[in-house]
Amino acid sequence: MGDLRDLYQEMILDHSKSPRNFHSLPAARRVEGFNPLCGDRVTLYLSVENDMVKDAAFEGSGCAIATASASMMTEKVKGKTVGEALALFDRFHELLTGAPKASANGSDLGKLEVFSGVREFPIRVKCATLAWHALKAALAGEGDRVSTE
Repeated sequence: MGDLRDLYQEMILDHSKSPRNFHSLPAARRVEGFNPLCGDRVTLYLSVENDMVKDAAFEGSGCAIATASASMMTEKVKGKTVGEALALFDRFHELLTGAPKASANGSDLGKLEVFSGVREFPIRVKCATLAWHALKAALAGEGDRVSTE
């Protein structure tokens, strides 16, 4: 188990130090997210065409968990339909806030399961879900600002 935790920590550190899709998308939907508890800020850019997430990117500043979560989310949602991306939000949120489960066979969360350990630190759940709440708002057209409070 220690090796697996080390691997997970390496993945989170890698994405926080070298975030993927860390840039703006000027013509995309834009939602700003703020976590007042620790000061994480994210601006999510989402390009949706014909019910399909064509591109996703983000900018902002925050802790390693917030940055890694945004980075990995932008990789995961590209090519998903709006419905698939919303379902992914639900599964990720359940991973962090639901009852602990054994790793489910066939889970489509893939690498995102590295965040399952965040459940043990409730104060960090908001860090990990900030970009995801921005995603949900962007997909649903629910305004241009979200907060974890």
